[in-house]
Amino acid sequence: MAEISEPSNPPLEQSAFDPSTMRKTKPGFKRLILTISVFSSFLLGLPFLWKSVEIYRAPLPFMDIDALSSQLESTPLQFPCSFRVIYVGFDSIAPRVSAEQLKSSILDEITELSSKSSLCGSCSNNYDVSVVIESGSDCSQTRTDASSCSWRCGALSASDFAVSLENGNDSADDFLEVALGGCSRSASGGRGYSVVVMNRDENVEVTIGKYRHAWIVGRISEMEAIPKVAEIFVKLFGNGGREEGLIPGEFMPVGADGKIFLSFNLLNADPDDWIYDWDFQTVDEVLLKPLIKELAPVANVSVESQVLYHTPTSSFSYWDDDQESYIFNTKDLPFFVNSNEWHLDTSIAAGGRSKILHFVIYIPSARECPLLLQLPDGQISETNGFISPMWGGVIVWNPKGCLDRKSKQHHRQMISYPELEKIVEVFLGQFRQLFGLKSDPQHVGLSGTFNILTSEKGFTKWEIDFLSRQHSCFNLHSCASSLGSLSRLVQSLPRMIILDEIGKQVKYSLKAANLAQRNASLGVFDAAAISSRQARSLAEDAFFHPSIMSVSYFSFEHCFAVYSPFFLPVALHVILAALREWKRYKQEHKKYLAFLAKPKQS
Repeated sequence: MAEISEPSNPPLEQSAFDPSTMRKTKPGFKRLILTISVFSSFLLGLPFLWKSVEIYRAPLPFMDIDALSSQLESTPLQFPCSFRVIYVGFDSIAPRVSAEQLKSSILDEITELSSKSSLCGSCSNNYDVSVVIESGSDCSQTRTDASSCSWRCGALSASDFAVSLENGNDSADDFLEVALGGCSRSASGGRGYSVVVMNRDENVEVTIGKYRHAWIVGRISEMEAIPKVAEIFVKLFGNGGREEGLIPGEFMPVGADGKIFLSFNLLNADPDDWIYDWDFQTVDEVLLKPLIKELAPVANVSVESQVLYHTPTSSFSYWDDDQESYIFNTKDLPFFVNSNEWHLDTSIAAGGRSKILHFVIYIPSARECPLLLQLPDGQISETNGFISPMWGGVIVWNPKGCLDRKSKQHHRQMISYPELEKIVEVFLGQFRQLFGLKSDPQHVGLSGTFNILTSEKGFTKWEIDFLSRQHSCFNLHSCASSLGSLSRLVQSLPRMIILDEIGKQVKYSLKAANLAQRNASLGVFDAAAISSRQARSLAEDAFFHPSIMSVSYFSFEHCFAVYSPFFLPVALHVILAALREWKRYKQEHKKYLAFLAKPKQS
């Protein structure tokens, strides 16, 4: 009979081991290291991903831009001017007024007039006044500082000046330029302007020269001349004869790049009646080149010309028996320029932000010749022309004998040079009006009527000084506005592309603006105008740079929305796998520690 044995019991230490809470071996690192390696590779790829979508932004001097805007707003530009009054021929008048008393009275009068004017580019309150009383070989003058132009007694002879006056105002003006031209610029750099007051037994006459001098001649005392002297300094030499609100600076006919293209057009309305041509090359060389040279500090002027045919107007005229001419009114001027038929195209060089001014000579057809412009008061225009602000001007030129229907000539005829001189003279007057300057040879002021000499170059020296100051002021404010807008735009769009070229343009614009301010403070008006023109042009180039109009201005949220469908699912699985593996490793390591902590039993 087989022996039946009792079932053996397991060892005690095996029965005490729980595989769910313990493990005898130390957990390995292979799975953990592999998971962490995959996760780390994704983390290391993030900088490369960020670099691949990074937008290049050249550093811009935001603080310097803000400093320029704040400085122009808090401290307006100061243009120094030096005014000198020279009294001659007052030896027989008693009692004599001292030069210091005259200076004090003139300063008070100038201060009162300056307080009523706030034109950008005027001398404002940054001026100095000196008074000289010439008396034969002796003279008395006010005390001047080292920066003022010194006066040499006897430099202006009353007898010599009287002789020049007898030869005409132009001769007197040239005489003063020779005698006083050395003081046209003071030692500090500011422009010097002079007024000569001469006592003579005749009616008082005030004349403003084409340089930087004026003279008052007649029966007048030293004190009676003070209001006229102050008005000349403030209203004419300081403000250029302009009135506030005439034409604001932003409507000056100068492009943002500082260029003006003058397009001269000769329009033959109907070549079946007559055909006219011109010798424009002679006009350009003789009449326009001096104008271009004179305006060099204010703008870079270029000239073009063309002759067009079959160019009727869009307005209608009517026959007037009294004038024996066809009449068109000022109310018809908006319809006179026929943009559909007048193809006033210019060359490709006139593109961009340059300003194009059209000057048109319109030759009417035989059906409406002669054609005259009637002013609102019923009078016929002396120039027979008109201007269109920011566009240019038009002159209607009627051929001689155009009423004779038998005078039609189909062969090409040339406009005579004397006629062209008259036409260009009218064009220069229109050009001055576009700049806001008057073409009236007289200035009616508070203290009387002043005669103003005209320059054959189109602009007098003191008018060029005023335009230089005005454009320096306007250009600097426009530069600060453009740079400020660019600064705010760049800071509001962190993903905007800023090329190195834009950074250089902003840097050079600020440099030119600072140079213009320094030249303005020194009174070098022409250099200040040139520097301010460069500053504005560079600022405009930076603001309107083609790269700024790119489509890469997406925000960071847009970038995340584009790339997340590609990387987020994979990245999510890798992160979850890494967390899961780390959690498993911690649990297995905890089991191993529990096994080590179990007490050994024998």
